[in-house]
Amino acid sequence: MSFLREISSLKKNMFLSEKDVLLRLVAQIEAEIQQGERKNYNEVLDLSSGDLHRGGIKPITFVRQVLAACFYPALLKDDSLPLDVKERADDLLRQCEGGSVGSYTDLCGIAKIKHSVSKFITRRDGGVPSSPENIFITSGSQMALMFLLKLMIQSKVPCQTGVLIPVPTYASFTLALEDHGAAIIPYYLCEEQCWTLQVEELRRALHEGRRTCNPVALYICNPGNPTGHIQSRKSIEEVIRFAAEEKLFLLADEVYQSCVYGEDTEFESYKKVLSEMGSTISSTVELASFNSASKGFMGECGLRGGYMELVNLDPAVKEYTRILFSTRSCPPVGGQIALDLMADPPKPGDPSFPTFSEEVQSIKNMMRKNACRIQEVFGELPGISCQPLKAGFFVFPCLHFPPRALKWAKKRQMKPDMLYCLQLLEETGLHVRPGCEYGQRKDSHHIRLLVATHEDIMEDALQRLKTFHMRFMKEFS
Repeated sequence: MSFLREISSLKKNMFLSEKDVLLRLVAQIEAEIQQGERKNYNEVLDLSSGDLHRGGIKPITFVRQVLAACFYPALLKDDSLPLDVKERADDLLRQCEGGSVGSYTDLCGIAKIKHSVSKFITRRDGGVPSSPENIFITSGSQMALMFLLKLMIQSKVPCQTGVLIPVPTYASFTLALEDHGAAIIPYYLCEEQCWTLQVEELRRALHEGRRTCNPVALYICNPGNPTGHIQSRKSIEEVIRFAAEEKLFLLADEVYQSCVYGEDTEFESYKKVLSEMGSTISSTVELASFNSASKGFMGECGLRGGYMELVNLDPAVKEYTRILFSTRSCPPVGGQIALDLMADPPKPGDPSFPTFSEEVQSIKNMMRKNACRIQEVFGELPGISCQPLKAGFFVFPCLHFPPRALKWAKKRQMKPDMLYCLQLLEETGLHVRPGCEYGQRKDSHHIRLLVATHEDIMEDALQRLKTFHMRFMKEFS
């Protein structure tokens, strides 16, 4: 008997998803294109993931120059590199054993980079202090979240550990919770009010969850994935008070914090708001916040650099966290360097600052322009509604299917938005994700597509979507 037959049903289910079906079709279409069998389009346009560079946005010059010099130190003698690039690379190499990025580092990250991250957090939060001792660097922010879940979730007790999560939320987090044996307690964001998080809904979900499990944590994604919303300060305060009352650990996923483009909109971290709420709450609510070099203006997804900051944790629990980290190898050095460059970018007066500033502003302007263009196009299409885009990498429009389309999907034994995405991919080569992958209210249907992409690619994607959608609605009306 093959040992593969012994894989638990939980693990098996992780491999069966809408994502697999769409990816298999992508592979089939790309093979057909290479063989010259496709005529109505000559490439798959992939807006399915939060990958800036796949979306045609170029890497930041300063970031890549420093990385290049760190990986090939001979470049430190190259006069074509700006002085601040060479100084930064030289400084980073001094932090590595043997002066090489190929050496192991401390399991929780290079000390100098942890200091850079803590200074970045202090600046971001207007002077609220951050200690390097509370910073844990990992291979991506999701890995940091997984470490914390391992500490929280107890599988060998009569009652499952529960985690409150928003609906919609990104699918890989839901799968991770299931993999760790947690009970998922869904709470629904209010789409009609720009995906607001309402405390009344949190209370309903918590009350429901306590019937079957032991809720210990509340997960927040702000700015939102896939919804593109951002919480107001008032909303954050309400959530923190709720967590204090119910003794819930706050998990604040804030990886899109540098990607805010809505008018009169700004990001405030959970830690900053918590620190300003009075000592009774600010010194007792336990919080872990997460950030990454992947989801901001740098978009360095493949380098795998993320961190978490722990706030108000019991020292003994923090020590257990360090012990857990000791069971793994160090985070990738390239990802750690990317975090350092994100936390401490060029400053006015530095040789690299003009180019760096221009490139970052160009990316932000492009995303703002894309957001406006998306709202414009969706406003013209029948059967689509979309809440205002304010932040993050994605848009999550609602599809209002005619009854005939719903019957067609039911006959095919598929969810309507999944079938829509399959047909969209097959007919136009545009790859987006179905809302059923992220969770949604009963009888509602959505798609998720990337906003953070080059404007030419965005225009091509919107034209493909518009052409398909008009034909689809006409066929099923």
